[in-house]
Amino acid sequence: MQLPELRPAALLTLLTAAPQIASAFYLPGVAPTSYKPGDRVPLTVNSIRPVAAAQDSRLHSVISYDYYHPAFQFCRPQDGPEYVSESLGSIIFGDRIMTSPFELSMAKNESCKALCKATYPDKMVRFVKDRIEQGYSLNWLIDGLPAGQQIQDQLTGTTFYNPGFLIGQPEGEGVAFNNHYDIWIEYHEVSNNANQLRVVGVIVQPSSKAYSDQADCGEHGPIIFDDKEGTPKEVQFSYSVYWRKSPTAWATRWDKYLHVFDPKIHWFWLIDTAIIVVILVLTVSSILVRTLKKDIARYNRLDQINLDDLSGTSALEDGVQEDSGWKLVHGDVFRAPSRPLLLSVLLGNGAQLFVMTGCTICFALLGFLSPSNRGSLGTIMIVLYTFLGFVGGYASARSYKAMGGEHWKLNIGLTPVLVPGIVFSCCFLLNLFLWAKNSSGAVPLSTMLVIIGIWFVISIPSSFTGSWLGFRSRQIEPPVRTNQIPRQIPPVTTYLKPIPSMLIVGLLPFGAIFVELYFIMSSIWFSRIYYMFGFLFLCYGLMIVVCATVTILMVYFLLCAENYNWQWRSFLAAGMSGGYIFLNCLLYLITKVKLGGLAGTVLYIGYSALISFLFFILSGSIGYFASWWFVQKIYSSIKID
Repeated sequence: MQLPELRPAALLTLLTAAPQIASAFYLPGVAPTSYKPGDRVPLTVNSIRPVAAAQDSRLHSVISYDYYHPAFQFCRPQDGPEYVSESLGSIIFGDRIMTSPFELSMAKNESCKALCKATYPDKMVRFVKDRIEQGYSLNWLIDGLPAGQQIQDQLTGTTFYNPGFLIGQPEGEGVAFNNHYDIWIEYHEVSNNANQLRVVGVIVQPSSKAYSDQADCGEHGPIIFDDKEGTPKEVQFSYSVYWRKSPTAWATRWDKYLHVFDPKIHWFWLIDTAIIVVILVLTVSSILVRTLKKDIARYNRLDQINLDDLSGTSALEDGVQEDSGWKLVHGDVFRAPSRPLLLSVLLGNGAQLFVMTGCTICFALLGFLSPSNRGSLGTIMIVLYTFLGFVGGYASARSYKAMGGEHWKLNIGLTPVLVPGIVFSCCFLLNLFLWAKNSSGAVPLSTMLVIIGIWFVISIPSSFTGSWLGFRSRQIEPPVRTNQIPRQIPPVTTYLKPIPSMLIVGLLPFGAIFVELYFIMSSIWFSRIYYMFGFLFLCYGLMIVVCATVTILMVYFLLCAENYNWQWRSFLAAGMSGGYIFLNCLLYLITKVKLGGLAGTVLYIGYSALISFLFFILSGSIGYFASWWFVQKIYSSIKID
């Protein structure tokens, strides 16, 4: 049976609508929980994380804390808090979910319930005050939904729920510490059945009340934390719970949290980038196709005329000049590059990252990475990268064999160890700073041992299998023979020198993802939910096309200048996009982030460098393989004597 044709316009609509489609159902997601009136609804607490500070809307810290950190003195359950089981990705991304003393009963309003009293000595007062000034917020979960605050987008006028709520707010010369919480919970009746109620929204309105004795939730002044030394602060915590019926169905309850900031910017930048990509592809195609056809026809015609010279015909009589340009280096263009072992290992890891990234985005488009399934994004990335070690080993082995490498054992061993080892070592060193700060974002030692176990048990054997098959496969033969003596390389113009060419080539792929990168950075550092995978998919595709075409164009000009060292040049030039990402992170540090301590600055720069390094390998591999395909094609199209 023939499948119906999918028109490009329909495909574009489907891809851009994928986030909205994914928010309507969850695969596999989390199964809904129905409650009867009066049933206990659990409220769990998560890490205390920094968001934009109220005074300047900038991020002042990147270090998160456990909810029950001793300095905060938050109320604990009677039998002590218990950890809630989490996924691997959730733990790595800093989630530390624990039980709480809050008692919520479905559809039962309760006002002014006292929790506990806490005493804050001067040292703890200053600690909490600093955290409030840095914009730290509490993160609660009720039936899997984050408790947040209702915010109106000033640009679009739409209202949405922003996860988390502030510990306190500036007040005069000090800060007001929030000790009372009005919890508003929205519920939905399943098929108008009053015995099947589901939570579909949570809003918390915190406030500061300086109770004199008992919690009465009346009109009280705020609790002021300042730097003045004095008697310890006595704080009484309290909360109220209000339930309200909502028409929102359980399947669409996340729509209130998934807010697109500046949606017009996404569309304008996407359209502009698409136009630039089309112009770039058409320009490259016209230049290469027309010029290459003319070159190939001239070279083949010259070969025929050289044969006719035996019968007395002169090449100059036909207006054909001597060989020039890229054909002159046909005997050197497939010469093995310097350090082929390192290049092949990087290419293998780049191919592995390429497939992992594409599969992750596709899973997200299908709704498998719903925000209701916490940590699913990190988990699927780790699982895919682990099992795709086969792809990395195979690509590395085939590349190394094509380069004529002889140290095949080193290639098999370094492919699954070098890049992951660098990433793991850097993460471990950065984790030491988090451990020193007693941060909840520090990955536990047990989790690290699990990751190492997965690495050795699955990833390395999978990579070994791919490498073995790669070396067993037939060697990729170049279309022309390589001369024994290398040809001398003439001087090149300025824009074809290594540094200028890298700066020019790397800038265009970075430009294709610049806007989406900004929103991803904001989601990572400002603890926002990122779900715009439709835009991300299109940006990823545009980045691949731009990276491939602009690198091919650079290699063509390089070969025309009789420079045959295209392997490393193509990898480094395309990989320069990762360098631009790191520069963008540094600019983001100056404009959007204001980190005072050494630990926060080191953590920000360290993680930014890791992301840039991985993108360098990814984009560099795309540029290399595109250039390799191009060089294979053009030199297989000419006749060589």
